[in-house]
Amino acid sequence: MTATIRTQQQPADDPQPKANAAPAPKHQKEPNRDPRYLALRNFALSISVFNVLGYTLLGFEQPWLWPILAVVAAYATEIVFELISAWAHRRQPRFLGRGARGCYEFLLPAHITGLAVNMLLYANDQFWPVLFGVVAGVSAKHVLQAPINGRMRHFMNPSNLGITLVLLCFSAWVSIAPPYEFTENGNGYFRAMIPLVIATAGTVINSVLTRRVPLIVGWMGGFVIQAVLRHWIFGVALYSALGPMTGVAFVLFTNYMITDPGTTPTKARNQFVFGASVAVVYAVLMVFNVVYTLFFATVIVCALRGIGWWGAHLVGHLRSRRTAATGTGVQP
Repeated sequence: MTATIRTQQQPADDPQPKANAAPAPKHQKEPNRDPRYLALRNFALSISVFNVLGYTLLGFEQPWLWPILAVVAAYATEIVFELISAWAHRRQPRFLGRGARGCYEFLLPAHITGLAVNMLLYANDQFWPVLFGVVAGVSAKHVLQAPINGRMRHFMNPSNLGITLVLLCFSAWVSIAPPYEFTENGNGYFRAMIPLVIATAGTVINSVLTRRVPLIVGWMGGFVIQAVLRHWIFGVALYSALGPMTGVAFVLFTNYMITDPGTTPTKARNQFVFGASVAVVYAVLMVFNVVYTLFFATVIVCALRGIGWWGAHLVGHLRSRRTAATGTGVQP
């Protein structure tokens, strides 16, 4: 948030400045940086470093060229849809007007989506499903929007939606990247440190920049509760129900996927409800033996949130029309 300081002009009959007037400060304080930009920048940097380490040290099995192709495809999709949107609304594209810095900031979300989709999907030697997921995830930001707090905003997590669509359309020969590839080439100590480093970096980003700690608390607390309830009601082994929390994939999902600041609530209470809702939907899907449950649960909750925003908008619109019709009615 920036503050504007307005200066007062001297009256016409008093051209001389007053003696007791405070002198102007020599150096004005620079405005604080946008925390959302800092979060996106740090997230993009961390996922880029993690990909480099994954291909050099950890054991990523996708071809080396694929993350580069995925990022290029994400950039191209974002720019094309932004040009179409700018033409439709008769405005300047958001990546123009601020030089290289503005273009760099504009492409940060697409960079994250491209790397995340390629990193978390395993399509053997077929790149086309990964390309489909990248294009679908980035383009959904411009298509699936809802009126949120007075302006149109996307409500579906791009990376999660792209991965989910690939799993739905190509489930016969595409799957989630196997968890072992995140620690395949490490020894015992190194394997234990990987989730700790990821969790530490994610906690710093989510607590200081995105401020999504209540969401994480709601999600992890709800996950533990649903595991206990499934153990008590359906006889599921408690170790198996809680086992996913010990994996690198769960840590990545908790700190970098579900906490997307662009598609999650801002208020702490709403964040907690959002995270807990994902845990509830996860439990329901697990009862019906649905695989890839983390991604499907997040898609369902984001979709319900978007439907809720559209419902609130339509109700408000109908109320305003009814009020306008009542105010302009002819009195007897």
